[in-house]
Amino acid sequence: MNEYHHNADPIELEKFSALASRWWDPTSEFKPLHDINPLRLGYVERFAPLAGSTVVDVGCGGGVLAEAMARAGAAVTGIDLAAPSLDVARLHALESELELEYLHTSAEALAEERPGAFDVVTCMEMLEHVPDPASIVAACARLAKPGGHVVLSTLNRNPRSYLFAVVGAEYLLQMLPRGTHDYARFIRPSELEAWTRAAGLALDDLTGLTYNPVTRHYRLGRDISVNYLAHARRD
Repeated sequence: MNEYHHNADPIELEKFSALASRWWDPTSEFKPLHDINPLRLGYVERFAPLAGSTVVDVGCGGGVLAEAMARAGAAVTGIDLAAPSLDVARLHALESELELEYLHTSAEALAEERPGAFDVVTCMEMLEHVPDPASIVAACARLAKPGGHVVLSTLNRNPRSYLFAVVGAEYLLQMLPRGTHDYARFIRPSELEAWTRAAGLALDDLTGLTYNPVTRHYRLGRDISVNYLAHARRD
């Protein structure tokens, strides 16, 4: 444990710890993550070739994205503060015969231990779950090598995102457990851009992630009103 563990919500950690055994069940609460994982991987590779790269996945959970990046040829370190999720990630990597490093630590602590150590830093679907997301963004910037890539994803904060991500996904379509998201913690792109700029990152892309409830398919596009991904480079 370290002094930076305060930048975590105990209720959120407890929630994800309780779900840890279901991380790799594609029909579980984590089905949306499995469905969008190819899109997330493709987005990362659009800007940063993974083969031969060093990557850290901040808030890696059970390792769904981390394993995909390892299969693409990256040397991957996954970090999380939910120990049960890391146990599941390590076991699944062993069963998959993949070599990944999983650490029970915070982004801020790792940034002090390994500043500028990674070609690529990813932090997906995590910023909206922590008390101080700007601190996570700053840590991601410190973890990246000069010229390195930082890829983030989160939820926009506006009436449309509340309707789709909370009312629609959690209550109407029941794609996610009720209480998965706290709308007050959603992040406007302007806020994320300010945090990246303050951290010494140059934000050069925002891409939306949308879901079609009729076809039940996700796609990337220009609509960033609900879910969106962002790419930035360290100056």
